[in-house]
Amino acid sequence: MSTTAIPLSRPQLSAWCRSTARLPDFVALMKPRVMALAVFTAIVGLAIAPGHLNPLLAAIAILGIAVGAGAAGALNMWYDADIDAVMARTARRPIPRGRISRAEALVFGLVLAGGAVTTLALAVNIQAAALLAFAIFFYIAVYTAWLKRSTPQNIVIGGAAGALPPVIGWAAATGELGLEPLILFLIIFLWTPPHFWALSLNRSDDYCRAGIPMLPVVAGRAATTRQILIYSILLFPISLLPWALGFAGVIYGATAAVSGATFIALALRLVRSSEADRRPAYRLFAFSILYLFVLFAALLTGNGGARWSLMVPARAAPAAIGPVDVPLCGGGSTQAKPQGV
Repeated sequence: MSTTAIPLSRPQLSAWCRSTARLPDFVALMKPRVMALAVFTAIVGLAIAPGHLNPLLAAIAILGIAVGAGAAGALNMWYDADIDAVMARTARRPIPRGRISRAEALVFGLVLAGGAVTTLALAVNIQAAALLAFAIFFYIAVYTAWLKRSTPQNIVIGGAAGALPPVIGWAAATGELGLEPLILFLIIFLWTPPHFWALSLNRSDDYCRAGIPMLPVVAGRAATTRQILIYSILLFPISLLPWALGFAGVIYGATAAVSGATFIALALRLVRSSEADRRPAYRLFAFSILYLFVLFAALLTGNGGARWSLMVPARAAPAAIGPVDVPLCGGGSTQAKPQGV
């Protein structure tokens, strides 16, 4: 048996090569590193929910998480292309570099969003799909288009979008909400401001150039570090609630206590540091990423890990959306200047 190769013309080959070369740029539009943490927290919400997990539905749900989060990232880059171009941190993104047009990013993001929401609605349940749609809408319309450029509380209010993934995961598995996903929502909601403000302290010049009123720009460094400490302290007791209320075990409780105490200690060190020392803010930012991952990993290990091996049919699947792209503006002056991670 012989096979016949079908030769491509030079224009066809050139077009195929150009399309292939742009794939990494479309992946970059989805902010995969930001998306990963959101997807992980949604998986935890799904895994610890009551009931057994159907592996096929779980896989569909995880796909919905990734696609929905990627849609949010692409639409964020579409809207923020103007400010991304003037910030050193974001100037290498696909749209500022001219690798992808704003129109292409918009179409790409809308297709991903529509596909993710439709998939969850048809394959999982309406509740999860509705929450995913709301999360994408809130992140783009409320946070990116409105809050990010108009108020220093942008990341506080806008952080609600990034806190929704575990709620969506829970809804995907159960078709309803409850106290447990609300607590997971609060953990991420309180974690978001210190996480992003720690980053913004070392990126203030960037965000000032972009005209974004991040807290360090509007209120100054001292006020920002105090707010970071306040939110870090508030986060500590909320992070212990899963253990205190009995839906997480001792391993989680010990992990939350140690991690929370470390978080507060780093925030205290930041408050006491000099403005010239950039290391405390960077350490807190880096630790905050590890903190959220370790906390949810401990919750998953002690509460939901075994369920993934069960082959009993049931409802399952999450949806999620990514975290906030961080607006960071700040100098230490009190002059307002009107986000993405």
